[in-house]
Amino acid sequence: MPTFIHGKNTGVYLDEFDMTSYFTDSSFSIDNDTAETTAYGDTNKSYLLGIRGGTLSLSGMWSAGAGGSDEELQEIIGSTTEPLLTVREGAAAIGGRAVIAQANETSYSISNPLSDVVTVAADFECTNSDITNLTFALAHGVQLTAGASIAHGSLGALSSVDNAASSANGGAATLHVPTNTVNGNTTIKVQHSANDSTWADLISFTVVGSSAVTSEIKAVTGTVNRYLRVTASTAGSSGSITFMVAAARF
Repeated sequence: MPTFIHGKNTGVYLDEFDMTSYFTDSSFSIDNDTAETTAYGDTNKSYLLGIRGGTLSLSGMWSAGAGGSDEELQEIIGSTTEPLLTVREGAAAIGGRAVIAQANETSYSISNPLSDVVTVAADFECTNSDITNLTFALAHGVQLTAGASIAHGSLGALSSVDNAASSANGGAATLHVPTNTVNGNTTIKVQHSANDSTWADLISFTVVGSSAVTSEIKAVTGTVNRYLRVTASTAGSSGSITFMVAAARF
């Protein structure tokens, strides 16, 4: 039987912000340029694959104030630092689907209808200009966390995700930390394993400072083993931290 999911459970992370409560629609597409190589004497057209690209669009409700949809979308348009996006497909759950991207915001609009809520819409063109070893524009992956708040004393290894087989072309992971009250540095890593028992670090994010909110994307080349998981530790003695990590294989 097919497995369907409802759009109401979608989640949106933009840089260090959980923007889920502002948006009502998200869409994304991947395209690949082609160059025609058809020559005299051919009876069918032929093509070479060219450069891959990705686009992502968000729309939802306008909200002012710190962390609101208007402030954040206004701030990043034209920015020389491409924002990071993770769109969670379906409920927040380890192993659930997600889309990750680094992108330039190319348009932002506000609509003020007479008899309805004020809305916003933004379009993004995905890019890999700033990240070493990043070979994608937009990629489908999996959630490695549920994006929930975790007390400092409960950090550790989270549940693993089984990809059924290893892959050989590297991958990338995004980290979003929208809230953090831990009174010490927190280290968050993506680990991989061939057997779900012996683990090695695959991606180590920059240490998250005391009470800091942040976002980051990192990529690796080569083999990514069958199983992935997130592990986190802190030098802090109080507080909690909320973070979303999603990973994609290339």
